[in-house]
Amino acid sequence: MKTAAAIAVSMRAANLMAQTPAMRPLLLRSGWQAVNIGDIGHTPGAIEIVQRYCPGRPIILWPSRGGLDLGAGEFLRHNFPSLRIVEGAVHDGKPDTPELTEAWQEAGFLLHSSGSGFPAWHDVEAWSKGTGKPYGVFPVSTDPSPQGIPGPWLEGGTLAESRAASLAYPSGSIAPDFRRVIEQSSFMFTRDTISLGYLKAQGVHPSLLEMGPDTQFGMTLKDTARGDAYMKAHGLQSHKFICAIPRLRYTINPKNGQAPNEARAKVNAEHVQHDMDMLLDVIVRYVRATGNKVLVCAEMTYQIALGKEYIADRFPAELKDKLVFRDTFWMPDQAAAIYAQASAVVGFECHSPIIALVQGTPAFYIRQPTDTCKGQMYPDLGAGAWQFEADKTNADELWHVLQGILGNPAAARHKALSVMDTVHAKQAVMGKALQSALMTMDAGTPKRS
Repeated sequence: MKTAAAIAVSMRAANLMAQTPAMRPLLLRSGWQAVNIGDIGHTPGAIEIVQRYCPGRPIILWPSRGGLDLGAGEFLRHNFPSLRIVEGAVHDGKPDTPELTEAWQEAGFLLHSSGSGFPAWHDVEAWSKGTGKPYGVFPVSTDPSPQGIPGPWLEGGTLAESRAASLAYPSGSIAPDFRRVIEQSSFMFTRDTISLGYLKAQGVHPSLLEMGPDTQFGMTLKDTARGDAYMKAHGLQSHKFICAIPRLRYTINPKNGQAPNEARAKVNAEHVQHDMDMLLDVIVRYVRATGNKVLVCAEMTYQIALGKEYIADRFPAELKDKLVFRDTFWMPDQAAAIYAQASAVVGFECHSPIIALVQGTPAFYIRQPTDTCKGQMYPDLGAGAWQFEADKTNADELWHVLQGILGNPAAARHKALSVMDTVHAKQAVMGKALQSALMTMDAGTPKRS
């Protein structure tokens, strides 16, 4: 086995030497966790954007440990057969596996994918210090509001309150190392204007700093075969059903099935009834008004149990035949195939509406105040009318908006497509920034210090 591994490394090194400089691989840091189809979807979205704007560029994926679990690895390998995946982490500033060490040597550029809080910035810092090679950041949120910490922000706040809080921080609030990583990047995109405004207010000046769409918007994969089979098995007819996604205010820790701490668990317990009642109310109104079905499904694994307890088990008995409850997890391409056939997607999660919008399906996001400022991306991209604050809305308002979508589906679809027009224009800026950075790398221009 050692001999085979050595031969493989030697062959890869020989291939690298034979490559032109323009074909040096790009190392994609993505794949944060596999319990969330939004986190899974960041990766194929980023890959598709790279392939669209930098065709032929080899991509090496560097996922987090656990990021390929639950079928996520098989999903990526099936859809991107040429994708090379290397696992490992950074220890004492260096890769802790031979395959990641080799990838650091081969790749000429590191691209950080979308996520909350610039999740792997320490890895980016280690890459820069260890290799001296350039890197760029696709849209992330850098929300400074301390949600989840006992105190004023434990219950969270609206997006407007989050923006005000971010701008109230004194200059110099960003840690020097974090600032340095951003400022030494070839480009830095935030996925919302709250994060963008915060960084600008803090005087952070990378080569390029702009707002761009979450990389989930780049994923066009759709598993039509599985989607059609699921719909047939459960009697779902095209454009005669809606999808509903439940969520707790603080995410359940997938490792132990519990909220991360007692304070967060208390917030969940205090608000779950209110939030789930509102969602249940809306979808029951839909069924009664249309006679169509509703699919209750999960964006995260823990939401399967949540949906059963608060939606499926409490659905009116006389309407049970109109309820389809998905009791298994799925990959984002399977979700895309179903959402593409739905009349609308409604729920408390942020990324299922993205998957739906890419397919041209109207979708709205009910933002809980404990969620990060990433929800600002909806108004930023022209979908503000479909984004709601959970504590500032009610079932009447949500049903009114849903009725408008159902009453004029052509206009609603046109709106969804207009949002995607804005997305595509901003993705072009991202793609051109990556093109420019890679051309600079290929030309051997010294990295900016």
